Amino acid sequence: MNKELSIIEIDRVIEMAWEDRTPFEAIEYQFGLCEQDVISLMRKEMKPSSFRMWRERVQGRATKHRKLRNEAAKRFKCSRQKQISGNKISKR
Repeated sequence: MNKELSIIEIDRVIEMAWEDRTPFEAIEYQFGLCEQDVISLMRKEMKPSSFRMWRERVQGRATKHRKLRNEAAKRFKCSRQKQISGNKISKR
């Protein structure tokens, strides 16, 4: 991971990584972190048990990998998308 992220950016990457419908490609596009960088970040920032739970959840999940996604699931948008602008969370 070459890029230094702020605490707010790290929080947002973790949030996006937990979301089922947000593919790793979206995280890479917004933050410049490839899937392996996200995994490293999650390992560093989370408790070991939480990291293992997250890895089991996303490993092989079609919605987390754009190439495996169903064509019907084209967009990635969290339920709070309206509140987020420019990756800055407002009025939380």
